Amino acid sequence: MTAIKFDILPPPAALKNDVECFRAIEYSGDEGPSINVCISGLPGIVFQHHHGCSPIERIVTPSGSISDVPTLYIYGQITQPGIMKHKAGPYTMTQVVLKPHALNTLLSLNAAELTNTGLLPLDDLYAGDLNDQLLEADNQQDHIALLTKFLLDSRARAQSRDKLVEESLRAIHKNAVSITVCSLLAHLNLSERQFERRFIQTVGLAPQFYIRVKRFNEAVRLMKTGRFERLTDVAHALNFYDQSHFIRDIKAFSGITPKSLSQKVNDFDPTQRIIAFV
Repeated sequence: MTAIKFDILPPPAALKNDVECFRAIEYSGDEGPSINVCISGLPGIVFQHHHGCSPIERIVTPSGSISDVPTLYIYGQITQPGIMKHKAGPYTMTQVVLKPHALNTLLSLNAAELTNTGLLPLDDLYAGDLNDQLLEADNQQDHIALLTKFLLDSRARAQSRDKLVEESLRAIHKNAVSITVCSLLAHLNLSERQFERRFIQTVGLAPQFYIRVKRFNEAVRLMKTGRFERLTDVAHALNFYDQSHFIRDIKAFSGITPKSLSQKVNDFDPTQRIIAFV
């Protein structure tokens, strides 16, 4: 991935509760890279182009493929890893990495309706000419400024937040290794059925699946530290029931075995918020 340059920018203070970061990416190579994208638990917005056209040829997952990729789109949660196959030549991409609840709290969308549904052109959901403005902008700093204005305008129109779900997300992120849905419910004045319905509507994933995703993210972080000589030690540190469950989850969320994943961790996006590799 030496031909790919990342610039990571934090969101403005007004968006810090809903946006993880902005990612400005430039690819300067001549060949079309194929980028494997793991499950991250984070939705987002992407603007990407080469001379006004989408540089993505198709996106392939175990259950199908997408070939008509817009230059500006929203993506929701996914439950399978995918491969983004790009056309030959350079391109630029500006990505808004949203927090897991932000489709609902920032954009007033039912996150469940966007899970595994492909890529939604932003202009299909919101009136305006943001895509044209982005195409006419001179550089990625202008792209980020335009996307920031759109998000701030969306925040001003946003409906009430589900603070209970956001509280549960903070608890999961703080202790993804050992937390369970039962332990969450012990602190929430809700039935399991009510909690799951609200969590899925806000995040787009069932709470138990989301906990597994966060534990996978933690597995990648631990591999990247280089502190563990054996992958079985990583599995043990993450409280996996046994080695087979560890292997199953790594393959389900990355598409490759734990050993193969451990050999690629140094190639990952430096933010570690989006886990991807060539």
